[in-house]
Amino acid sequence: MRMKDYAERDGKRVWLDEEEIGMLLENFRDTPQEVAASTLLGRCGLRRQEVTQVTPADLVSTGHGRIVRVWEGKRSKYREVFAPDQLVDIVLGMQLDADDPIVDVETRTVYSWVARAAKKCHEMNGDVGWLSVGPHDLRRSFGVRLLESGVSPAVVMDQMGIDNYGVFKAHYLSEFSSSALRKERGKVSWLGGTPVETEHDPLDRRSFK
Repeated sequence: MRMKDYAERDGKRVWLDEEEIGMLLENFRDTPQEVAASTLLGRCGLRRQEVTQVTPADLVSTGHGRIVRVWEGKRSKYREVFAPDQLVDIVLGMQLDADDPIVDVETRTVYSWVARAAKKCHEMNGDVGWLSVGPHDLRRSFGVRLLESGVSPAVVMDQMGIDNYGVFKAHYLSEFSSSALRKERGKVSWLGGTPVETEHDPLDRRSFK
């Protein structure tokens, strides 16, 4: 993981790579609501307050696959977020009414779930960085992982619900996961890196400046 101090307050921002995201999600308790919450955070990039507002009716099939409709304000407008198949399976198993919240808890409970799972990860490998991980770090890591996978920055902004390009550039385009940096190190033989051959270099973001 990578960490940076917040400029305006105590604590650290954290970026998790795919292996670390998977490790964190595995340490949520195996209850339908927690699994759904962890998926909405780590695989859909939702804000924690958005997690508690999603209903089964918001899971929709479209021409480009399953999506979650994430509503803003008084449900007057929404953005479409890619939804993994596992989320649909989880929700179907919960047998909820169409307008029931999938994660029917307070936002502070979602925060507590993430903190508890992160503490378990810390106990497993001793990395103190886990103790700084919160819900927004999962969202941040999700966005960076999309970019590293080659998803268009414009699409990532749309998925994340970010309108300010300056904020997006500072917090997403300018940041990378540890796995991405390992790939970049592999391009420098005198640093002991091992070359990694890829057809597409997701870190070539010169056209986005």
